Amino acid sequence: MKTVEAPEGIEGAGFFATSLEKVVGIARANSLWPLPFATSCCGIEFMATMGSHYDISRFGSERPSFSPRQADLLMVMGTIAKKMAPIVKQVYEQMAEPRWVLAMGACACSGGIFDSYSVLQGIDRIIPVDVYVPGCPPRPEQVLDGLMRVQDLAKNESFRRRNAPEYQALLASYNIK
Repeated sequence: MKTVEAPEGIEGAGFFATSLEKVVGIARANSLWPLPFATSCCGIEFMATMGSHYDISRFGSERPSFSPRQADLLMVMGTIAKKMAPIVKQVYEQMAEPRWVLAMGACACSGGIFDSYSVLQGIDRIIPVDVYVPGCPPRPEQVLDGLMRVQDLAKNESFRRRNAPEYQALLASYNIK
């Protein structure tokens, strides 16, 4: 079982004080609800990661959500055809803030070996990606490492980042409201 480090704070006899932002960051990082968008062999590796041998639930992500309104981590896995791109973008837009995206596998990251007219050459062409997990397909250990990188982002993100002009400009560059 993963232990959570206490946030920086002031400690004394019978009390501990820290900032609300740090406590919320720890809660967010250790209760991510992934929405798996799996299309090919990477989906099988994700299933292995969910299984008892690798046990993604140790990281607080044991509840995959198949409703974008109840998820905060979009895991795009496998080959994304250009016809699927508007659906992936719609799923992303339906997720509540804060939301993170993990691109898993060579196909989701860069189109993989499928350099053709019908395959999207990386989901970062339609939505912003926070963490890339390379491989064809990546091993479950790599998926867990990618999840831990998302946890680091969630833990250290300030409340104001999502309202910052830089973040709004990033979303505008993807034509996301």
